[in-house]
Amino acid sequence: MELRYLGFDQKQNTRTYKFDGLANGQPTVHFMVTADLALFLANRIGIQEGPTLCAQKLSSAPEPATDTHLELTNDDLRAHASARSMAEARKAEARRMGPRRRPPVPPSAG
Repeated sequence: MELRYLGFDQKQNTRTYKFDGLANGQPTVHFMVTADLALFLANRIGIQEGPTLCAQKLSSAPEPATDTHLELTNDDLRAHASARSMAEARKAEARRMGPRRRPPVPPSAG
């Protein structure tokens, strides 16, 4: 299923992200994913990552999503933050363990 992000509505501290799900020959399915914005702050996740996290939640279902109203939970955001931290740690380790530059060789007195 192809997902198309349509935007969001916000009421107080809750954002509702809207998506259309398109599948070959099937009618369009409208999805809404709600998220408490305080959870983004608590997990140190930028609000601009909201649509991507919602799309991942919709597309990660083992079978085509039948529930059209979902919620980004603290567990979802915590898992994302943890995965991001591990990726950053791997990058830092790769930089630290990467190839070392050799010191310049002084010109020979010839």
